[in-house]
This record gives sequence, C-alpha cells and structure tokens, in this order.
Amino acid sequence: MAGTPALTLYGRAYCHLCEDMKVALETLRRDFSFILHEVDVDADAALEARFGELVPVLMPGTPAGLSADSSANAAPLCHYFLDEAATRVWLAAHGAARTDR
Repeated sequence: MAGTPALTLYGRAYCHLCEDMKVALETLRRDFSFILHEVDVDADAALEARFGELVPVLMPGTPAGLSADSSANAAPLCHYFLDEAATRVWLAAHGAARTDR
C-alpha cells in the first residue's frame, strides 16, 4: 500500500470517545483509502504527558513520522470528536479518494 495516506489515532483503553472516533473513521473508508495507526498514550510517558486528557487525538501521518522531535510542530486534525470535514479535506488533499466505486 505504498503511497496510501496514514492517520494516527492516539487514545487509551476504556475510552468511549476513542472508540466513537474509531467507528466514525471507519465510515470514511467508503469514500477514502487510508491506513489507520492506533497508539495507546498510556504505554508511553511522553505521549501521556503530551496528550493527557485530550484523547482521542487524530494526527496526520504515521507514529514514526510523528517522532518526539517533530511532534511538537505537528497539528492534530481533531481531538475528542472526529472533525469529519477537516479529515475529509486532508484525505482528499493527500490522494486518499477512492476511485474503485
């Protein structure tokens, strides 16, 4: 799947908002092709300190691409609830629109 845009969902276990955002993202797969990485912020002290109670947080890119050096400059697409409009704009701008329908 080289060239497929990626999103990273930062969340935690037992977080109903995290589950809600994941479900909402899955509905976008009808119109867009993308890779979704999920990261548990509680597994990393730096992530827990950065995101704290903001989860879920949806970031563009892969977890590796959002390293500690660059993550401070990366802007989230949304947090708490899926901003479907902003996510659709980002996905379309990064070539994720499905053409196989």
